[in-house]
Amino acid sequence: MKQEVKEKKQTIELINDDCLIALKMLQSDSIDLIVTSPPYADQRKKTYGGVSADKYVEWFTPIAKELLRVTKSSGSFVLNIKERAINGERHTYVIELILMMRKLGWLWTEEYIWHKKNSYPGKWPNRFRDSWERCIHFTKSKKFNMYQEEVMVPMGDWKNSRLKNMSDTDKKRDESKVGSGFGKKIENWVTRDLAYPTNVLHMATECGNRSHSAAFPESLPEWFIKLFTTEGDTVLDPFSGSGTTLKVAKAMKRNAVGIEILDEYCEITANRVGLKKSSQKKYRYTND
Repeated sequence: MKQEVKEKKQTIELINDDCLIALKMLQSDSIDLIVTSPPYADQRKKTYGGVSADKYVEWFTPIAKELLRVTKSSGSFVLNIKERAINGERHTYVIELILMMRKLGWLWTEEYIWHKKNSYPGKWPNRFRDSWERCIHFTKSKKFNMYQEEVMVPMGDWKNSRLKNMSDTDKKRDESKVGSGFGKKIENWVTRDLAYPTNVLHMATECGNRSHSAAFPESLPEWFIKLFTTEGDTVLDPFSGSGTTLKVAKAMKRNAVGIEILDEYCEITANRVGLKKSSQKKYRYTND
């Protein structure tokens, strides 16, 4: 007789409160992945009031401390952010933010670039339109959970063209010229259909979700959730907005916690994700 496989319990929770206040409610070492896009300096003023570029690091420091506390030692924090131009030059608040995070104990492990394939056109006197944003990867430890095979990509035409007329050189390993011990052997790729991706993510900006002033596409959190978590892990978005991260996490059978200060966005998220109000400041979904 075939045994039924019991579905893992899944919980999605949304806290309607200030980010810093809500973070203090979360248990230490309870989060596997944080993926978020906070308000950028001097932007979303109509929505969130705006944080000045000169005060941005000061504003974010206590939040970064709490995020460090709640993240597991095997966890990751992906911060989607971008410098803005002020008085004709790029402000340094993102660089200063990275340095502050390192002082707190975060490791600046990697940086991914989100190439926005359909960025809004325009003309500026001393630069071209922005077509990319940073996705900065922080960890608490050099040993963290990472599932690289989950984001592999098709080899594509490169495989067919490069391997079509393989030379003798391709059939042996070329040692690195810098003596690192690493080298390439093209023959190894003959039977492979998938390869590891680069750290540049080519994704369109959000077109379908009109409910938030700066929503990122579902494909962005989805990629990082695949890379850094497995089913049953817990994902946190401390600036949840209209709930894109929560929506994706639910579909991928992860637990999730979102934090959003504005009532109207919590209502939008509740409708998008299927959450029910469980108390004055909390919305919740569970598959019990």
